[in-house]
Amino acid sequence: MAKKAAKKEAAPETAPSGGDLLDRDLSWLDFNARVLALADDPSVPLLERLKFLAIFSANLDEFFMIRVAGLAGRAAAGLGAAAAGGLEPAAQLKAIRARVLELVAQQTGIFQAVVPALAEAGIRLGGQGIERGHRKEINQRFEEHLFPVLTPLAVDPGHPFPYISNLSLNLAVMVRDGRDGQRRFARVKVPPLLSRFQATADGARLYPLEQVIADHLPMLFPGMQIESAHPFRVTRNADLMVGDEEADDLLAAVEMQLRQRRFGRAVRLEVDTGMRAGVRELLLRELQLCADDLYEIDHLLDLGSLSELYALNRPELKYPPWTPVTPEGLAGASGDIFSVLRSRDILLHHPYDSFGAVEAFIDRAATDPDVLAIKQTMYRTSLESAIPRALIRAAEAGKQVAVLVELTARFSEEVNIAWARRLEEAGVHVVYGLVGLKTGCKATMVVRRERSELRRYCHLGTGNYDANTARQYEDVGLLTGDEAIGADLSDLFNYLTGYSRRNDYRKLAVAPAELRQRILKLIREASAAPGGRIAMKMNNLVDDEVIDALYQASSAGCEIDLIIRGICRLRPGVAGQSERIRVRSIVGRYLEHSRIFAFAQGDGTIRYFIGSADLTPSNLDHRVQILCPVEDAGLAARLEEILAVDLADTSSGWALGPDGAWSPIPPAAGGLEGRSTHREFQHLAGQRHH
Repeated sequence: MAKKAAKKEAAPETAPSGGDLLDRDLSWLDFNARVLALADDPSVPLLERLKFLAIFSANLDEFFMIRVAGLAGRAAAGLGAAAAGGLEPAAQLKAIRARVLELVAQQTGIFQAVVPALAEAGIRLGGQGIERGHRKEINQRFEEHLFPVLTPLAVDPGHPFPYISNLSLNLAVMVRDGRDGQRRFARVKVPPLLSRFQATADGARLYPLEQVIADHLPMLFPGMQIESAHPFRVTRNADLMVGDEEADDLLAAVEMQLRQRRFGRAVRLEVDTGMRAGVRELLLRELQLCADDLYEIDHLLDLGSLSELYALNRPELKYPPWTPVTPEGLAGASGDIFSVLRSRDILLHHPYDSFGAVEAFIDRAATDPDVLAIKQTMYRTSLESAIPRALIRAAEAGKQVAVLVELTARFSEEVNIAWARRLEEAGVHVVYGLVGLKTGCKATMVVRRERSELRRYCHLGTGNYDANTARQYEDVGLLTGDEAIGADLSDLFNYLTGYSRRNDYRKLAVAPAELRQRILKLIREASAAPGGRIAMKMNNLVDDEVIDALYQASSAGCEIDLIIRGICRLRPGVAGQSERIRVRSIVGRYLEHSRIFAFAQGDGTIRYFIGSADLTPSNLDHRVQILCPVEDAGLAARLEEILAVDLADTSSGWALGPDGAWSPIPPAAGGLEGRSTHREFQHLAGQRHH
């Protein structure tokens, strides 16, 4: 695969003092640059390139809604740097703006290159105007389906500037009154519930909705001369600030915050490059923004909507389809998954292994007359998920069902609230977590009566209970009948639903009580004698104390390989500090989401773990998370295989240098395509299945 590096100039002033740690926010922007590089890769199928452009835009929206909004709030409040040794908020915002401008310019160039390629494939976007052959059809569509739902809002002494909702697409319209010659401003909101791209009946053209509206503005403003019309878009602070330690009803508090989310402070204004200076100034003034909050876009605004085009039925323009396989050990289970788990544990590697195994485990528990109780944590799921429905059936059958629903899982709040209500109506015991702590662990425990005893069967995973994301995210999970793990989960659920304060778990390490200390201890033990090795795979590595421990381990002679998809504050390859640390990132067809940890001591002892937490302060100190050992030799070998394949990737792999720059890993000498993690895992899954 031909990858292009997202190049950037070294900027020492953006690193914390001392240079030991890279900047968190700029590191995240580098991750999004790696996503953008996939959109720029001509070897990636065309609609997949559109999908990566959409992902880049959606990622950037969330970054502004959360990270930039938080920094802007700190700057407005006169607060200092958010992290020790970090930049002051104003300087941080300046560095972010410079990098975002660079990335948006790259995105513009990529999109402008993709549009002609789409046209060659028969997918033609917009144009300079509505083509003559489509005029009658588009006119009729506007009159019948668009005109009735549009609401032009004037701005004058009798009409105050309208509220612009978060991430909405709008037209800024300047009109001149034909009677008095006065120029006036109006806003037209592009309806968010209609398709962004309006396909003609002959399929020859896809017109952006705002283009169709702009072409028919005389119908909205009869008697007025349309002087200009340009799209714009506002991004607002969308981080929920739920004071759950003070809320009598957390559910009501979250619902109130969701209603208020769209009224958050504006933090970004995106405008079409052709917009007149006077209109820009009016928007900035009314939104209480400054010039540094303005981003000019020389193409369609909101490329996140390109995900609509990905849904087109053009399989030849997408990655070859992959059908997940039945996990090894379950192919001949004949529906009795509990008999399998009595004899062996099962490791699941999604999306290569089917998520149906997890659904079948919970569905079997819901219908098995010998199952007495089911307990689960629900962090993110979807409205279409089969798992909550199985839990409802279990409760209706008289089983004891308890579900911890994390109401404050960011941008999943509304779905979680909906399921919480439905579960409660069915008789499920629903709890909303602990005061001051999010519950981010992904765990299910089933209690089953077998002869004269009770046995516990468990699922622990690195991903969410959502079949949709399980087809797009790379994750691992463990199905086990291990009694010690079952006893630990019993204690954990008692902690989550009652008043238990037990911290001495048998096998699990649970945050915030002991996960941090367990990780630090494992790092120390691996570096205590020559021959130690550490390999860790996660989404983000941010925590200062863990990074310092890894620096010390490297200085002690320990070899360390890190596979970090997103943010990495650790600076590898620095003499006397981190010369034995290598950092890679894999960004490709699937979103790398698993957390796998391997610690090898000098005597040859190797311990493997999977977990729900990245190594960040929020996960280690402010969330309930789980680190679970994988002790079966065969399953440990599978985890070692996953790490080895990831570390050998030369197709979608990137390496972090000591200067903080990411570079694509070149194929080995003579290699044509390079080694692809995703292709190799598909091959290995197929081999295990057969």
